[in-house]
Amino acid sequence: MRRLLRQVVAVMRMARLLVHALSGLWTLHLRFRRMSVAQRHAAVQRWAQGVLRIMGIGLQVHGRAHAGPVLLVANHISWLDIVVLLAAQYCRFVAKSELKAWPLIGPLATAAGTLYIERASSRDAMRVVHHMAERLQAGDVLAVFPEGTTGDGVAVLPFHANLLQAAIAARAPAQAVGLRFVDAWGQPSFAPCYVGDDTFVGSVWRTLCAGGLAVHVAFAAPDLPQGRNRRVWAVDLRGQVMAVRGLSA
Repeated sequence: MRRLLRQVVAVMRMARLLVHALSGLWTLHLRFRRMSVAQRHAAVQRWAQGVLRIMGIGLQVHGRAHAGPVLLVANHISWLDIVVLLAAQYCRFVAKSELKAWPLIGPLATAAGTLYIERASSRDAMRVVHHMAERLQAGDVLAVFPEGTTGDGVAVLPFHANLLQAAIAARAPAQAVGLRFVDAWGQPSFAPCYVGDDTFVGSVWRTLCAGGLAVHVAFAAPDLPQGRNRRVWAVDLRGQVMAVRGLSA
């Protein structure tokens, strides 16, 4: 009976989520152009917070994001991570180019200012690094997932260092961000995970069926490279992500 009730709730959440996504697209096409930059940022953040609220996921923020310029460096668990970070702090993401073609999510990600990268192309990676450096010099808040793929939410995979070169070139700080999903009892939740054989639909359905979920977003202090090369800095930032998540190195 409890399982059936959760499934009914999940279907209702799915319907509300679809309406919310369509409302976001309506805002994007009819109102976005008339908004100031600050209004756009606020609208994107409100929309992301609405997604979490509809899905029944509580948001707990620890620490404070640097106002910018800054490169946010986070661990990667789920397709929800982008929504979670946008709900906690408006930022522009660097994401795989495939995201652009996703139904509903793609147009919304583009509207949020996402920078797309062809992961298989080293030339495109260089282009994105240059663009990131320009945006950091302009004062933007950018965000990357340097693991390069999603993990299980427990361990933090080694960080790829290439995109950190943008912060070094722009002389901007990076800020480690630890993401952690927990259940109603405060234990790690695997419902939102999107790793291995998981499918997007399966991950969404598990998350909608789960009750009492919360996501913790923990910001470390901003960190300048101070002479470290990108590889050494990547190792240090991974350690900071683990520390704010309460994991030992």
